Amino acid sequence: MRESVGRAVQSQIYRDGVYGRKPAVPVAAAALRDAAHRRLSKRALGYVAGSAGLETTATANRAAFDAWRVVPHILTDVSERDLGVDLFGRRRPTPYLLAPIGVLDLVHPEADLAVARAATDAGVPMIVSSQASTPMEDIAAAIGGGSWWFQLYWSREDALMESFVSRAEKAGAEAIVVTLDTHLLGWRPRDLDDAYLPFAFGRGIAQYTSDPVFTALVRERATRPRTTQRPTLAALSALASIARHHPGGFWTNLRSPLPRAAVETFLDVFSRPTLTWDDLEKLRQHTTLPILLKGVLHPDDAVRAVDSGVDGIVVSNHGGRQIDGAIASLEALPRVVTAVEDAIPVLFDSGIRGGADAYKALALGAHAVCLGRPYVYGLTLAGTIGVRQVLSHFIAELDLTLGLSGCTSIPDITRDTLRAV
Repeated sequence: MRESVGRAVQSQIYRDGVYGRKPAVPVAAAALRDAAHRRLSKRALGYVAGSAGLETTATANRAAFDAWRVVPHILTDVSERDLGVDLFGRRRPTPYLLAPIGVLDLVHPEADLAVARAATDAGVPMIVSSQASTPMEDIAAAIGGGSWWFQLYWSREDALMESFVSRAEKAGAEAIVVTLDTHLLGWRPRDLDDAYLPFAFGRGIAQYTSDPVFTALVRERATRPRTTQRPTLAALSALASIARHHPGGFWTNLRSPLPRAAVETFLDVFSRPTLTWDDLEKLRQHTTLPILLKGVLHPDDAVRAVDSGVDGIVVSNHGGRQIDGAIASLEALPRVVTAVEDAIPVLFDSGIRGGADAYKALALGAHAVCLGRPYVYGLTLAGTIGVRQVLSHFIAELDLTLGLSGCTSIPDITRDTLRAV
């Protein structure tokens, strides 16, 4: 990757400015966030921006980046730079991936499809969520020849887990990312104050309603006697939402028991609090794809992951959405990296808001980094174009930070380039 990557984005913005044109989405992280927050409905804002409890974990994620400073070297030839990384047998043009985020139709009608197109344009792998608004096969078609992984929420029904993994592998996923920190739903006051869970309204369950194992469970559920309550306007509105987001025609769905049964079935089978290390072998029996564990924060868990034969881990606290007062992901990263001793790749997630943040995570040992809320904000403001510009800005800033610090490639970014405050 030559010098023009960062400078090209920078120069194009300035050249466009001569003609009165500005980027479709704000470049500054705070401005991007604030613009998206103004656009979102109260429910969407609570779901996207909210975190657990007092939201101290989300705050700690950001504070952890401020605890490190970049110490640049000067008078080194940085005219040619390479942002590429090798990950699971493929050369990636940048160390970025898009973190799995569900219910994207809350922020934009094109949801996952808009993100998929932008990710392919940027050469950034997309980790497709189990809670996507669109079936994985349709997302894979939008990605085309691009790269994507599948994030697995391990259901209470093993047969459903097996079906998801089989579908993902058949559709072209390159890895399975098992998210392990949502076996119980975190205490999220913003959502609780609104008494709003999108899945209860039929949103974010497209992977399920498109799955043969799940639909069989739904048909069985629909035959059970139902307890009825006096309808309210809110209940009728919820029913309309369920019908609108279920496969098939709206009016047909309103008259059918299946859409409501699908929501009830999902709420029954989504979480698996009994999941243990012993269950990982079941997953290995059903796929040859690399398996990563997402939600690792403790070095002992990292060691056990290596011993269990998984192919990679993602250091993440779910963006602060699960445990209030948890350790910041960046604070946990160095100890996890030391614990695995380069046996498997360590990826990083939670809190990155700019290219310099990505630089710090890479310097502390991450092999790649995942972007979350910033690309959702880009989607909110400008759909595919918004996501594409956010990715362009992150890639450009990382490239320029690389060169300005005296580095020419990702392996040059080591802990020696940082100092703790």
